Formats: sequence, structure tokens, C-alpha cells
Amino acid sequence: MPDLLKLPHRLDDETHSCRAIIETPRGHRSKFDYDPASGLFELAGVLPAGMAFPLSFGFIPGTKAEDGDPVDILVLADEDLPVGCLVTVRLLGVVEAEQTDYGETCRNDRLIGKVAKSHTYRDVESLTTLGTAFTDDLGLFFQTYNRLHDRNFAVTAIGDAPRAAELIRQAAI
Repeated sequence: MPDLLKLPHRLDDETHSCRAIIETPRGHRSKFDYDPASGLFELAGVLPAGMAFPLSFGFIPGTKAEDGDPVDILVLADEDLPVGCLVTVRLLGVVEAEQTDYGETCRNDRLIGKVAKSHTYRDVESLTTLGTAFTDDLGLFFQTYNRLHDRNFAVTAIGDAPRAAELIRQAAI
């Protein structure tokens, strides 16, 4: 089985599309992490009752972000995307953020995309289409999520699709 971390991301600068691997489906409390040694997805934790991932959560293969993990992405999809799903997404933007853990602060951005072949979200071309309440809520979710793990998460900026694509280029391995 190939190492999913090393798959090419296939970033297309014209359409701002790339590939993503889903680790945790939208609406689930269970957080999964890809384990390259086994090629499987391991249960990493469970959110408290009443809290669930607002969108499908995963990573951009072929990248390594400042925190040492692949670049994170949240994906709008017509239906839940299963754990391990490889999906082509169109980038909508990015929630740029800093995360502090054990006194060390590093960038830990969250790219936002939509399934490239989406029916429901076919008219969504940018984060501005979704409104500021959407990005505010995502920031609040990750602040709360990180607080549960004794980390601090602070949104520093909201960027557009070209900014998200630039972050992928910067993190390419």
C-alpha cells in the first residue's frame, strides 16, 4: 500500500484544485489520524458529547506544514466523506492560525475547500460567499478543540483561494 502522505497533491493553479485525504468525516465526534507505518487510520480521540467536526477534516498529501504534519483542510461536501477517501477539492480559502502547545507557537492553518464535483456547493467560489459567520464558527470550533488538548489556537487572518494554493506550494515535499 502506498504511503498516502507521499501521494502528489496535484495542485492546479488555474482552478485552485488539489487532492485531499479525509481523516475525519463531518458530524463525527471521533478524530482519526493517518498512520503511515500501518497504512491505516487510527482513532486519535473522541470529542465530548454535543461537539462534532463541522466539516470533513483531512490533509493535503505531498505537503509538510510548519507543525510537522501535512497541511490541514476542511472540505464542504454534498454527503459525508468516509475516512481514507481521496477527493479532488477546489480551494475556497484559508483560516490562517497559530497554535501554542507546551509554550511553543507555530503556524497551523486550516485550508477550506469544496468537493470539485459538488452539486450542492457548485456556486460557492470563495469563503466570502459563505460569510464571516462561517469562518468565525470554524475558528471558534478549533479554539475549543485545542483548549480540550491544553493548546491555544488563534486565528490570525482569513485568506482567499490563491493564498491557500500558495501555502500548499510552500509546504510541498
